[in-house]
Amino acid sequence: MTDADESQIRASDAERDRVVDLLSEHAATGRLTLAELEERAEQAYTAKTHAELEVLTRDLPREVVQPKTRRTIRRWFVAIMGGSDHKGRYRLSGSVHSLSIMGGDNIDLRDAEIDGDEVTINAIAIMGGSEIFVPDSVEVEVNGFSLMGGDEQRGSRRKPRPGAPVIRIRTFNLMGGAEIWRLPAETRDMSLKEAKKFAKAIEKGQTPPQLSR
Repeated sequence: MTDADESQIRASDAERDRVVDLLSEHAATGRLTLAELEERAEQAYTAKTHAELEVLTRDLPREVVQPKTRRTIRRWFVAIMGGSDHKGRYRLSGSVHSLSIMGGDNIDLRDAEIDGDEVTINAIAIMGGSEIFVPDSVEVEVNGFSLMGGDEQRGSRRKPRPGAPVIRIRTFNLMGGAEIWRLPAETRDMSLKEAKKFAKAIEKGQTPPQLSR
């Protein structure tokens, strides 16, 4: 059998699972962001042939090796009497703390590097709050305590991908709260403002702005 013939052999469920496991391991070393992992995992589960699976790992090392240098782990997001935006590529591991006092944090996790399978965000809001943005295929767990405030999950209602990273959000709210936005893959290259409009339309069962043109 030639290489061309081999590449067109239909992929099995076990082969798809192995590729997703490999992608997850590479994501834990910082080679893939959270959004990149979810995008490739979705493509892996819909792949029909070996060739379609192979392209998903073509730009990654064959063996998962921890890089010699990594980004510094981010531990705090702080907004006091003002606002702050945290987006782009940064690294989270274990627990991270968000403090909002008479202000607000926008925490965009789409391009974050997540060490391991989960991360915990401890969000404290006093007369303020946080907006946290995640791909809609990851698992999100929210709990905490609120006094004259509260938490809300917005956007896509898609079920999490089995085996996806877990984002645990622990909140303490005093006259404040957290909004967690679950964003579909179509919003990946959008600004947060555009992504929220898109997610709001999905939430209401409407045609999102980018798709209505």
